[in-house]
Formats: sequence, structure tokens, C-alpha cells
Amino acid sequence: MSDSGIQTERQSAGRERWLPVITAVFVTSLIVSNIIAVKLFSIGPVILPAGVIVFPISYIFGDILTEVYGYARARQVIWIGFGCNLIAVAAIMVSIYLPPASFWDIAQLGSGTLTQRAYAAILGFAPRVLMASFVAYLAGEFLNSFVMAKMKIATQGRHLWSRTFGSTLVGQLADSGIFISLAFFGTVPTAALLTLIASQWLVKSAYEALVTPLTYAIVNFLKRAENRDYYDYNTNFNPLIWGGEARETGGRP
Repeated sequence: MSDSGIQTERQSAGRERWLPVITAVFVTSLIVSNIIAVKLFSIGPVILPAGVIVFPISYIFGDILTEVYGYARARQVIWIGFGCNLIAVAAIMVSIYLPPASFWDIAQLGSGTLTQRAYAAILGFAPRVLMASFVAYLAGEFLNSFVMAKMKIATQGRHLWSRTFGSTLVGQLADSGIFISLAFFGTVPTAALLTLIASQWLVKSAYEALVTPLTYAIVNFLKRAENRDYYDYNTNFNPLIWGGEARETGGRP
């Protein structure tokens, strides 16, 4: 790596002006996808949760985080997303158990009746499904970022499309496989489980492939704006630590 491409942690930290924006988009897509996931829709024979509209965005921005800022920054944002999602879930659950006002419970909403039961049914989470979602999120996001970082070194920073798509294939397979297995094993036939896993994995991966031009545009903009192009040569990839950023942050080897 050239001398001009080496920055200290202090110097590189000053060029993260867009990191809060990327973090906000990542966290927002995660929380919104969990809220709307209760709605199921079908495309031909394939049945998918509405969260698939938004959730892949978290993987796209996870790729962007790792590519531009490195695994350590991506790890921090993944944990921030986990914490924010936990707060959102806790707030929703508390709101469900709050005693409803009598006039609210029978209030008219359009042609229907807004009831406590409907509110709980729409926004509530089954404990098993909730736990499956949390475990799948952490496994999928960390695998996605890890594969992205390792492939960047292996490809010497070339062929961004191969890294974004390859990391998504691994991360989304883990996410879909873990979530559906933990949430529905024993309640639906094994063949149906495998179909659900395969359909979600393929749809989410196709989503990533379709937005590759947008990913390229954002990555190129951020690298110029932040003057960063991170290579995780000396990074500690332990997902359970907070810091651990390596010193070599810029330039191509």
C-alpha cells in the first residue's frame, strides 16, 4: 500500500461526514421492514412478507458501509440497528399492553372499527418470531459484512459487483434460513420451509443485483466525498467488540 494511502485513525475519523446519513438509512430500513413484515403478499406462487420491500436496503447500505468505512464501522452500525430495533419493539409491546381509552376502543376508522385486538394483531410480535428475527438479523448482517471485507482484499478492490452480490448471497441465505427455520419449524412441512427459504433468498438477492448501479453511484460518491477506501487488513472481525479499526484505511494495495 502506498504511503499516500495510509491514514491514521484520527485522520480518517474526520472524514466521516456522511456516515450518520448512511447509518440513519440503514436503521430506518431495518425498523420499517420489521413493522410491515406482518403483511404477506404474493407474486404468482411466491408468498413474501411486505418487509422484503425495504429490508434488502439494509444489506445494500451494509455493503456500502463495509466498502467505504470498513468492517469495524459496519459492525458498530449493525449493533446500533439492533439496539434501535429492540427499543422500537419494546415500545410497541408496551403500547399494546396499555389499557385503551373506552372511546378509542370503539372509534370508527373509515368503514371499520378500530379495536385493541386489531391494534395488537397488526403491531404485536410472537416471541418465537421475534427471537428468530433478531438472531437472523445479526447472523446475516455480520456474515454479509465479513464476506464483503474479505472479498475486497481478495479482489484488490476491483469488481465491486462481485463483492456486493457475493456477500449478499451469503448473508441473505443465512438470514432467510435462520429466520424461517427458527420461526416456523414444526408448524409447517419441511418442504414448505425450504420453499420459503429459497424464495426469500432469491428475491432478496435479485433485489441486490437490480440496484447494483445505484450501489456503485453511492460508493463512488462517498469515496470521493470522504476520501476513504477502506481495506480490512488488520481488522479484528470479532462481532462482539465495538472498536478495533485498523490503521490502514485508504489506497489500493
